Amino acid sequence: MKKETQEKFKTMIGGQALIEGILMQGPEKKSIVVRGPEGLVVKTEPLKLIKDRYPILGWPLIRGVVNFTASIVGGVKALMYSAEFYPDEENAEPSKFERWLEDKLGSERMEKAVIYFAAVVGLAFSVGLFILLPTFLAGLVPGIHSNFLLRNLLEGFLKIALFMGYMIAVSRMKDMRRVFSYHGAEHKTIRCYEAMLPLTVENVRPMTRKHPRCGTSFLLVVICISILCGAFLRVENTLLRMALHILMLPLIVAISYEFNRLVGRYDNWFTRILTAPGQWMQNFTTQEPDDSMIEVAIRALEEVIPEEAGKDQW
Repeated sequence: MKKETQEKFKTMIGGQALIEGILMQGPEKKSIVVRGPEGLVVKTEPLKLIKDRYPILGWPLIRGVVNFTASIVGGVKALMYSAEFYPDEENAEPSKFERWLEDKLGSERMEKAVIYFAAVVGLAFSVGLFILLPTFLAGLVPGIHSNFLLRNLLEGFLKIALFMGYMIAVSRMKDMRRVFSYHGAEHKTIRCYEAMLPLTVENVRPMTRKHPRCGTSFLLVVICISILCGAFLRVENTLLRMALHILMLPLIVAISYEFNRLVGRYDNWFTRILTAPGQWMQNFTTQEPDDSMIEVAIRALEEVIPEEAGKDQW
């Protein structure tokens, strides 16, 4: 049975599960801790935010799109870094195309190009699968084009069904289960920190692996907001509807980000109702970690806790 510990405060520190590791980001630093073949590898560096150079990018609604884009790029970069410790033996040698790219761009520029390309492909896949495909499939139903209420309900149902089906299917993959276990370790460690308990394996282990500010919850909110925004579309042409969904995406992401900030800041019956679906989805996107995974999460979190007490308070 899980230990129910009332949190004492809410931190802005967040993280991401990697391949045998965890990325943690605080108000001043970000840290990647990977359990490599020879032990823990720790990489910590100062956090550089674009809003510090351009304050307007930190304004409400604008910051959502900026932070979402930065998190995708940063997440892909961290994943690639963690993967370097566990190379695929069959593909250890670079291909001719990779060597050609390195000759033309240089190793550093090639790495950046690969990161941005992977981020774009990942985003395009998510938008295509969870936003555009449901719109396209609903448009194939005869007689539904002019019935906007029924069409939006069908699109909404397909979006939720595809998202849930994809997450559940991925959670059953053997390799992903370890990543999701690290995801659980990240949540548990942050919960322990918010309860102001000493960061030890014994204190972290009984914590819940669910957290209201999880990326899974954010994606689910994006889909739900897109369903609500779709209710205002009075367009019969399927391709035009798909194009409008893409144009609305920045606004959808911005609203979803502000929603997640709101429910992450407060803890009452209303916010618990709003976060319940996302936390239920975390039954699939998080798994119970072993003690070695918790050790990685603790080390990553300790690296980014600010020296000034309360500076990371949400």
